[in-house]
Amino acid sequence: MEKYCVIMAGGIGSRFWPLSKDDNPKQFIDVLGTGKSFIRATFERFLPLVPASNFVVVTNAAYKQLVMEHLPELSPEQVLCEPMRRNTAPCIAYASYHILAKCKDADIVVTPADHLVTNETEFHRIISTGFDFIDKPGQRDALLTIGITPSRPETGYGYIEVAKEGCGREAVVPVASFKEKPDLERAKQFLAEGNYYWNSGIFIWSLQGIMNAFDKYLPHVKAVFEEEKQCFGTPDEQARINSIFPGCENISVDYGIMERSDCRYTIPADFGWSDIGTWGSLYTHVSLDAHGNAANGHVTLPDTCNSVVNIEPGTEAVVQGLDGYIVAYRDHSLLVCRMQDEQQIKVWTQSL
Repeated sequence: MEKYCVIMAGGIGSRFWPLSKDDNPKQFIDVLGTGKSFIRATFERFLPLVPASNFVVVTNAAYKQLVMEHLPELSPEQVLCEPMRRNTAPCIAYASYHILAKCKDADIVVTPADHLVTNETEFHRIISTGFDFIDKPGQRDALLTIGITPSRPETGYGYIEVAKEGCGREAVVPVASFKEKPDLERAKQFLAEGNYYWNSGIFIWSLQGIMNAFDKYLPHVKAVFEEEKQCFGTPDEQARINSIFPGCENISVDYGIMERSDCRYTIPADFGWSDIGTWGSLYTHVSLDAHGNAANGHVTLPDTCNSVVNIEPGTEAVVQGLDGYIVAYRDHSLLVCRMQDEQQIKVWTQSL
């Protein structure tokens, strides 16, 4: 089977404000100081598994030029532009129909553009295991997601539940249920029970499998694209997408398909994964000073500890007397909040 990789790169990373903003969101930033943006690192991570010609990036129309700058190996036709955000189900349907015009029997891995993986050897093994699984006779309709072995009671991730009797015994196990982001006590319970995994948002399926799933669980979304099936892979594709995309329901593939499917599986994995979706998650992946601070920029931190301080180049800052705070300054925008309240950043910045 031909293998394809769909990179979802249309988000704005609002929980990472003010470093991530509409005009330059998180996926195009070298947040960790590695010399690579997140989207570049994601592309290189999958390149040993998928040829460059079989990558598809789905992004906001405003970011197409940024994608081409960060991934010059791709042709413009490999960058699909959503005219507006409609969540992951329409994004994946769009990419699936685009791939269908090229290859009717593809295997597809779908990934966000902005995740961190520290053990790429293990990552490649897990993704290869997933491809092997969906290629087995009788498994072409399987919908597979990667579950991450939790290392802490995290409240910022959704969880995947598997049966306790199958936990840890097989490379691929059926999913019992999906759980929304829990409160702290519930997250502690998930960790203690041992049969819950973080939902990474990485999916593996056949083109046939995801098409059948749309037909069964989100037929109204599929119908939007099916009516324009002949335009995919032609010069008319973008114009037709601009016309039909606003008619798609705003719904995630998790809620619209994965939570309803009777053919869903997960691979429990541990390859040093993080979505680096918040300042707090960044804090766990960078070097700390003697007082537990993650500092970036020209800063002085008297009596400050256990905090993230990120100040843009050319700016000086003194941050005194804070414990467990986030202080970030970019492009005339300032954030000061307790790290424990960082999930509210997205809400607080909506009116700005």
